Amino acid sequence: MTDLIVKAAVKKQLDDKHVAGDFYEALDDEVATVLENVTRRAEENDRKTVQPRDL
Repeated sequence: MTDLIVKAAVKKQLDDKHVAGDFYEALDDEVATVLENVTRRAEENDRKTVQPRDL
């Protein structure tokens, strides 16, 4: 699977929090699920363009 997140950006956003090693994989899975859902929603509305309202 392709990495959908940038670990350095996540770590920076979480500031001074510790991040478990398996957190990144779980977050990547969540992002993949969101992308699958927005793609399906756009297709259901006969669009090829994913839009914010698909979230």
